[in-house]
Amino acid sequence: MKTKRKSFLQWKKGNPLSIKWKLFLFLLGFCTVLLILLWLFQVVFLNNFYKAIKINEIKSVASSIEKNIESDDISTIIENISLDTDVCIEVLSANGDVLYSSHVLKNCIIHSMSTFEKNELISRTNANKGEFLEYFDRTSVYHQNESINDQIREEIPEDDIDFKAPIPERSPQQSIVYSKSIDDKSEDGAVVVINSVISPIDATVNTLRVQLYYITGFMILFSVLLALIIAKRVSKPIEAINKSAKMLAKGNYDIRFAGGGYKEISELSDTLNYTAKELSKVELLRQELIANISHDLRTPLTLISGYAEAMRDLPNENNSENAQIIVDETQRLTTLVNDVMDISKLQSGTHTIDPLSYNLTANIDETVTRMNKLMHSDGYHIDFVYDQEISLTADETRISQAFYNLLINAINYTGSDKRITVSQTIIKNCENPSTTWVHIQVKDTGEGITAEDLPYIWERYYMVDKTHKRAVTGTGLGLSIVKSIIDMHGGRYGVSSKISEGSIFWFDLKI
Repeated sequence: MKTKRKSFLQWKKGNPLSIKWKLFLFLLGFCTVLLILLWLFQVVFLNNFYKAIKINEIKSVASSIEKNIESDDISTIIENISLDTDVCIEVLSANGDVLYSSHVLKNCIIHSMSTFEKNELISRTNANKGEFLEYFDRTSVYHQNESINDQIREEIPEDDIDFKAPIPERSPQQSIVYSKSIDDKSEDGAVVVINSVISPIDATVNTLRVQLYYITGFMILFSVLLALIIAKRVSKPIEAINKSAKMLAKGNYDIRFAGGGYKEISELSDTLNYTAKELSKVELLRQELIANISHDLRTPLTLISGYAEAMRDLPNENNSENAQIIVDETQRLTTLVNDVMDISKLQSGTHTIDPLSYNLTANIDETVTRMNKLMHSDGYHIDFVYDQEISLTADETRISQAFYNLLINAINYTGSDKRITVSQTIIKNCENPSTTWVHIQVKDTGEGITAEDLPYIWERYYMVDKTHKRAVTGTGLGLSIVKSIIDMHGGRYGVSSKISEGSIFWFDLKI
């Protein structure tokens, strides 16, 4: 037994129902519940509902009489109510005397009561907190009055019989007698007594039952067909999306998701199409990165290997110039590997920052001065423009790395004049005057970047120039490092560029 139960649970977890069959079962269950409620209300509880409605109607009549008991037209009011609601009404005094009466029912119970019975009813009403309700089976009343007549016939000669107790027609109907104490003009008060007939509803129930047989059969057939149609229509686009998603998972980024008929499914299709497009871009960029890094690794390795072999095999080549080339290429290779590792650490969140207060302006000026000396022989000139020195709290090493990468990027892509301008300005926050930002920008005079490429240049694998060329200095991976570092400091970054007018890269940090 345990084995069977375990197997069932494993099947239930490993093989869940598809959305088609779940929708089918939900809709079928919904129709089943509706049918059950219909049977309960129309057949099983119909008699109870009918009695409850009838009792509420009688109580409403009593309340209406109580409100108008002081009216001069109370007799007319009682007669109108009696006719409108098809009930018999008597208003009795505390002694059982009839004050007002309206008789519309044939064989009315209260109009057949003796004075003793009426006094007994008044006593029961008063004993029951001023309200009393009693059911009478009209068939039993028939037999009761018939036996009274038989007794009278035995005691009185046939020719002298003038009185016969009223004998209602034989009927399975029930009567309701309701009495309620009310306040009237007299000090002792009065009691309103109402008699209503509960008509038999067996024939109605039988009719409804037959109708429900047909309705149930039709509803079951209709609900099954409707559930199958709806389940198929809803599940079909989802199944198509699921099939396409499996192809996407296998690396087919050219797949397109087509979902229609429902807003949510259309939005899901659009989202998955966008995802496939972005994954395709990432895959292409990954391939380009591998190709570019392979090129950047192979170039210094080739130079190192070539010059080392020359120095080994050719005595005249064993000089300091060739050794310096080997050192430079080794340094370039080290820088490339470090940049790749920095990108990985920064974007994975394993790299943390150590914020301390330092002079940002002096740090930038030192970097610009060092780069001017390094690149002077190649004809490059870097200007640094600022109004005042700024100190802030940040990770000095990381901010220096971000600025250095922007500077290297500008050196690699500036124009033929080989001029670069670095500027530092202060920005006040209009919405929050207490917040101040320092704005650092690096401007080059290169060819510029197209509007289509601008949103993607900060991406990890993106390169504007698809034809790989060796950078003047650095690795070409700097912008992604800049993005990660500025994000970690809660700063802002961006670029503005126009074709043939150069580019301006910038970042902001809170002071």
